[in-house]
Parts: sequence; structure tokens; C-alpha cells
Amino acid sequence: MEAAKKILTNVKMPFCPGCGHGICVRSTSKALENLGYGPNDVVLVSDIGCSGLVDPLFATHTIHGLHGRAPALGIGVSLGLDNPNKKVVVIQGDGGATIGLQHILEASRRNIDMTLIVINNLLYGMTGGQMSGLSTNEFKAYKHSDDDADPYDVVNLAHQSGAAFSVRVNDISNFTDTLKEAINTPGFSLVELSSLCTSHGMKKVADMKGFIVAEERLVNNRPIGVSKKRTKNSLLSSVKVLEKQFESTIEDSTGIVIAGSAGGGVQSAAKILAQAGILSGLYTTMKGEYPITVGTGFSVAEVILSKKPIHFTGLEKPSAVIAVTEEGWNKVKNRVAHESKVLVDRKICADCSVDVKDFLKVGGKMGAALSAVSYWVKETGVFPVEALFKVVESSKYAVSLQKAIQSAEELREVVYSYIPENKKRTN
Repeated sequence: MEAAKKILTNVKMPFCPGCGHGICVRSTSKALENLGYGPNDVVLVSDIGCSGLVDPLFATHTIHGLHGRAPALGIGVSLGLDNPNKKVVVIQGDGGATIGLQHILEASRRNIDMTLIVINNLLYGMTGGQMSGLSTNEFKAYKHSDDDADPYDVVNLAHQSGAAFSVRVNDISNFTDTLKEAINTPGFSLVELSSLCTSHGMKKVADMKGFIVAEERLVNNRPIGVSKKRTKNSLLSSVKVLEKQFESTIEDSTGIVIAGSAGGGVQSAAKILAQAGILSGLYTTMKGEYPITVGTGFSVAEVILSKKPIHFTGLEKPSAVIAVTEEGWNKVKNRVAHESKVLVDRKICADCSVDVKDFLKVGGKMGAALSAVSYWVKETGVFPVEALFKVVESSKYAVSLQKAIQSAEELREVVYSYIPENKKRTN
């Protein structure tokens, strides 16, 4: 462990006046410091909600998770660390514990070496005071809630699932000692801490007594859960290495946006372009965007080709924008910069002030995007079009892909200049 240092930063607590979360945060830091942990010894994983505001308060390593998923992240970190001198601490509220209860049970079942702190203020504080799965029946009656289902006992559930140590603490003055015991316990420990929500719940600690569950302390004598160590080949070991075979005329970098419709081969065309760039001695990146439906809607891909290493994959001002369907064009037309070369299919707009080509006519639905990419490659001379042919030669779809690349030769040479709407002058 490193020399003892302050676990907390000097950042001001972001909680509402009187909120109990601040006490929980301070107690956690004191417990860690008293056990000799320094900032570099601790990985703190936070959840969504009021408890998720703790990240900047800790000088430790921090990870911010999705709502309810913080314990799952903690499991991964703990198994990856596999170091008894380091500590994984997960903090979430009763809302997060409700949403991600299965992750808590899984951490308990596997007895993962980490500590989960559930800050229970009996409600969803950040979204207006709705009831959670840990809200007691007495509190729900007090809030006139229609939820008549009994609450979870997360402490008991963790114990029954195999947690080494699970405890509920209602006495706010006693958090630190209990947290020390939990953190010092090998395996999975869960600590449920009662907390005030002065905005939607109780204003005073004394007022909470009739609405909270009695303190509980449960222990399982089990070995720490570990992941089996396996020796496996790297996932990259079976990947074909693309060696330079062609020369490129690119001196700096260029970015291309390719747009069409789902199922139109947009992503494949972009991947082929990126791989051809590698064969031409360039650094390349490729990323796609499409709706969650995948099989319907737009499909957009971005490719960057660069002579130098690419440190930022964002593409703010593309050198070229290619669109082969109207739904793809509608998605990307607002990304056209003044310097962008624009290529669109004739069906989108036959008389647009852009470079209009019959990509769909010569390439077909599946080959239009690759036909357009091939046309752009040959027109700009960024590298020989033979690089595209080289990429696809070993594909099981080689014949159709080669046909799409070759189809670019059939396109009529009709070139227009493009003037973005915001650049057009009015008389």
C-alpha cells in the first residue's frame, strides 16, 4: 500500500442541506484511511442518482456506472485486479440497488472481494421522491404510495446468496467502525447505510425511527471468489496482418462520410476503404452509426485516412460526403462543410448542385456504396483502386464486390460544384 494520504478531495459536497449522503462519504473515507489505504489503493465505482455524485469527492481511481450496474463493474474490476492490497468499493443508492439487484446477488454468490455500500434514503431522491424496492411499507404509507408490495431486504438477500458479510446500520454515528469491518472482510461485503433525504423524505434522524428496518448483521464463512486463470491466444493472433503494397498520395489526412440505408453495404464499403488505406501505408479508422433497429433506417460510416497516427477519431469537417439513398443523405447533409466534396446518387436529387452519379443504377442496392467509394478513390487518386480489389479478393463475396468496384467505371462524368446552404449568397 502507498503511504497514507487523504482519500477525499477538497471538492465541496454537492448534496442538499441536511442530506445524509455526506456523512456516508466521510465515513467511507475515514474507514479506508484508518485501514491504511491511500488514493492509489482504492477503485471506487459509483452509480446513478444522488449517490452517483461522489466521483469528484474521492481522490481515488473512480468509475461511473449506469443505473444499477455499478456492482457489475466492481466485479470486473476486482477480478481483474486480483490484488489483496487494493480495494474495490462500490457506492449506490436504494434505487440503484433495486434496479440492479441481480448484480448484487451475483457478487454475493461469487463472493467477490469488494465492498458495496448501499445508501438507503428510502426513495429515488434525484427524480422526485418515488418509492424504491427498499422503501419500507411504513414509509410508503407515510408518503401515500399505491405500492403495496413488501420491500426487499437487501442485507438478507445478499447473505442468502453467499456474501461473506452483510449488515444494516441505522445509527449514523457508527458508520465508520462498521465500514472498517466490512472493508477489512475478505470476500463480498454489503453495508446498507440509512440516510436522510431532506427534500423528499425525513428532515431529522429522530423522525426516521418508525420508518426504517431494524439493524441486521449476517456472516458467511466462505473463501473469496476468484476467476480461473486461463492461457489463451490473443484475439489478434488470428487476424490477418495487412502489409503495405501500394503508395498513397495523401500528405496529411482526409475524412470521408458514407451514407445510405440499412442493408445497403455502407459499413462493408467503409471497412473495405479503411483496409485499402492500410494496404497503402496509411493509418485508418472506421466507425459506423445506425439505429437500434439495425435492419431498417439509415446507415452511416466514417473513415479517416492519415499519413500520421490518428489520435482523435472525430470527424468534424469531412473532406468528402457520399450518399447513395435519400434517407442516408437526410442524415448527413447537415455535416457538409464548405470544403467537402459531395457525391450523391441521382435518385436523391437529379438537379442538385452537387456531383450526381448513378451509383444505385450501376452498383445495385447492395453495391451502390462501394461503387461510390470506388469512384471517389479513382477521382481523387488517394491510392490506386487496385488496393480495393486486393482487399476483397479473398472474400466469399469477391465476385459481387469486384463487380461493384468495377461499376464505378460506368459512371458518366457529370461534375457540379457544391455550395452549402449557409454559404449561398442572396441578391
